[in-house]
Amino acid sequence: MADASTYTAPVEDYAFLYREAFGTDVVARATDGAMTADDAVDVIAAAGEFASDVLAPLDQVGDRVGAQLSDGQARLPEGFAEAYAALVEAGWITASAPASAGGDGLPVLIQDGLGEIWNGSNMAFALCWMLTAGAIHALDAVASDELRETYLSRLVEGTWTGTMNLTEPQAGTDLGAIRTTATPNDDGTWSITGQKIFITWGDHDVADNIVHLVLARTPGAPEGAKGISLFVVPKYLVNADGSLGARNGVETVSLEHKLGIHGSPTCVLAYEGATGYLAGDLHGGLAGMFVMMNSARAGMGLQATGVSDRAYQRAAAYAESRLQGPVIGREAGTAIGEHPDVRRLLLSMSSEIFAMRAMGVLLGDLFDRADTDGTLALAEFFVPIFKGWTTEESLRITSEAIQVHGGSGFIEETGVAQHYRDARIMPIYEGTTAIQSNDLVGRKVIRDGGVTASALFAQIDETITALGAVDHPVAARTADRLDRALGAARRATAAVLGFAGSPRDAYAVSVPYLMLLGTVTGGWMHALAVVAVLGHDAEQPADARRLREADFYGAHHLSRAASYAETVEAGEIA
Repeated sequence: MADASTYTAPVEDYAFLYREAFGTDVVARATDGAMTADDAVDVIAAAGEFASDVLAPLDQVGDRVGAQLSDGQARLPEGFAEAYAALVEAGWITASAPASAGGDGLPVLIQDGLGEIWNGSNMAFALCWMLTAGAIHALDAVASDELRETYLSRLVEGTWTGTMNLTEPQAGTDLGAIRTTATPNDDGTWSITGQKIFITWGDHDVADNIVHLVLARTPGAPEGAKGISLFVVPKYLVNADGSLGARNGVETVSLEHKLGIHGSPTCVLAYEGATGYLAGDLHGGLAGMFVMMNSARAGMGLQATGVSDRAYQRAAAYAESRLQGPVIGREAGTAIGEHPDVRRLLLSMSSEIFAMRAMGVLLGDLFDRADTDGTLALAEFFVPIFKGWTTEESLRITSEAIQVHGGSGFIEETGVAQHYRDARIMPIYEGTTAIQSNDLVGRKVIRDGGVTASALFAQIDETITALGAVDHPVAARTADRLDRALGAARRATAAVLGFAGSPRDAYAVSVPYLMLLGTVTGGWMHALAVVAVLGHDAEQPADARRLREADFYGAHHLSRAASYAETVEAGEIA
């Protein structure tokens, strides 16, 4: 069986995506030539080595040992603190931080590659990186100069980590129901009191301080979401000289006992008169927090890609070495990877993972160009699709990885079951799939009359036309399948727009609609790959694999578009 600690970063795929899949060097385009695809591949390769050597060996340790609470302090398994120190020392936290916050400002499309790699090697550990990155973006958007100097700078250095504190026992999705209070103190600070639950990396022992971003309600604030403000609440207070002072009034009440990601401390935090600092405008807390939430939602797609790929790597390694029964049409002694159905499972996994990975690069590229190329609307359109579709499909992929292992996959010692358990949270946190699909249908399709959706479909049409100009059977099949799937997407979009006056119909089928657009976009990613591969003057080592995966995706996954469209057109079944 595959070594539980083994992880190989998908450097070859990122090289292909950065250099040619989108018809140009997307890194050079995004940075006006300041960086090139070759530079980006060097970054990805270095991250892959770090992930393989430092993070991957701790993945199963984190799952088996888990975070522990001792004397009010969450403690991580042996090796986690050293791994985090190495991450900081190597500059990986600073690299991802925007230049406006004092970071290196790597393009988003490279950061997205890093996100996949950190999560593929160790999802529980990567959550600390992701939450800190989100806190950096939020504070960069709304923090005062004083907060930037005291807190943002330390987050960018990586010496402190960040969290977001939204959820309460009675306030999950409905943030307007938050009861945590913030009362003004005479010195301009605020006294924060209340309880928060499900706080990822809310307490730990791998960094000196934790910067909590807390949503709370101030006295006399308007009811509902319009009365929520955002506060910086450190675990340890900070002295005037920047040194750490007394423990703030934040208590770690308990750690959640979870299905998966055991190495990630998910905390119940009690705030008892904790000192906080207003971040952004009074009663404007959701605006600042949504910066962090959107960052996290895109991060979930990268998480889904990474965990799916780790599960696939384990399944592929097992299938290459496991001998079990005669294989139809193959000589004696052939491993199970050549059984027709095992081969189907492996191609199903790898073809979806490539589509996820390519969509992550696409999304990063759109955000990188948003200020200059007017791509922001399309980037924001893709966020709920990327988050919802990839995380739902990750459940299929990690389940298929167990299936490849057979009975051994159901046994914890093989390690593959961990990925299935870890993946189950992804369609839930940072907004469930229904929350993503409601955003897609309500804000991104109905509100703009389908304009952005139509712009996306027009781009896909251009790729279908490009495929039609190539004389190759895979190109012909891909063009035909994508054209029919795109027709299904257009019919479904028309149905959604027709439900504008009957919102229950629209929201009852919003998840199938999201899954439809995710599936079609995945087909588009493969179509772009086919165009690039068939444009090579001479066959390259990965070309046959890319064509095979594109052909498989079209037959086995893109074919679901028609059934999704039929479901959407039906509306709510009364």
